[in-house]
Amino acid sequence: MTTNLLDYDLEGLVAWCERLGEKRFRATQLFRWIHQKGAIQFDDMTDLAKSLREKLKGSAHVLGLKVIQQHTSSDGTIKWLFGVGEGDAVEAVFIPEDGRGTLCISSQAGCAVGCRFCATGHQGFSRNLSAGEIVSQLWFAEHFLRQYLATDDRVISNVVMMGMGEPLQNYAALVQALKVMLDDHAYGLSRRRVTVSTSGVVPMMDRLGLDCPVALAVSLHAPTDSLRDDLVPLNRKYPIAELMDACQRYLAFAPRDFITFEYCMLDGVNDTPAHAAQLVSLVNGTSGRAWCKFNLIPFNPFPASGLFRSPNEKVVAFAKVLSDAGIVTTVRKTRGDDIDAACGQLAGDVNDRTDVVRRISKQRTIVLKSVN
Repeated sequence: MTTNLLDYDLEGLVAWCERLGEKRFRATQLFRWIHQKGAIQFDDMTDLAKSLREKLKGSAHVLGLKVIQQHTSSDGTIKWLFGVGEGDAVEAVFIPEDGRGTLCISSQAGCAVGCRFCATGHQGFSRNLSAGEIVSQLWFAEHFLRQYLATDDRVISNVVMMGMGEPLQNYAALVQALKVMLDDHAYGLSRRRVTVSTSGVVPMMDRLGLDCPVALAVSLHAPTDSLRDDLVPLNRKYPIAELMDACQRYLAFAPRDFITFEYCMLDGVNDTPAHAAQLVSLVNGTSGRAWCKFNLIPFNPFPASGLFRSPNEKVVAFAKVLSDAGIVTTVRKTRGDDIDAACGQLAGDVNDRTDVVRRISKQRTIVLKSVN
């Protein structure tokens, strides 16, 4: 059985090449061809020794995830549905903006956290993705987009682990994938431009700060334990006080001097000025400095949620309370909602596509041409 080289970070690839009798610099060359140029044919890797190319042909391949569907929004957002075998599928979303391109990546097929406002949570949990499956989403999107946009320049400047799944519940694979994203021989992304979003897995937040500190976004969504217990069930295990302490500890290692709190605006649930005032007390009572910002997220409805989007005037009033208290507050612009690619909508209809996933999984992977 041949090895899929997308499964390795650089150190793993070095060790694998050493078993073939090859030196470290050969592994670095190979790593660059795969990630920087998107090469999948070993004969295209022209600066590799012919003897190594022959070894690779017999022992390895570069195989990305199977693309089942692609949807393009009227605003330029692109969503891909990837098959990951056994009837499971995950989604990734590219969001083009002036001066940057952001890719939202999944870490799990489904999610076990079960937040009330999230379509993925309603789908349930199937399995963790491997590091190679996480990286494959970036690998495919980057090299597809270079061809699609007819450019040799890097397209994706920001990665957010905000797709399907709770990244910190797939910790080992997440960290390995992050190392590939950050590696200068691969994608060379800045730690400030790679964000892990978590619902608050406190022990893993501490580990991430030590192992691979990147920007951190915390799904808060409520100012009190009683309300957050209902919206984010993980709060029953790691209540808000513990979460705030973990955020403070993370700041000692983070590449940014603030934590972003994500807050989904739910009509009549968590969107009153009183809720905003409670948030001010919560974060101002933790530190005397500006250590966080809030990103208010318009709720994107999906069947069976039983929840509704807060009216714009409520969002504005809520934001004013936070801003007047000196807290940087933004309202996330909804992107890709016409293709169910907006925040909280990912995988809302994957279960209905199980037969499609199984059929497509028997077909060959979409093949990318090398981008030289």
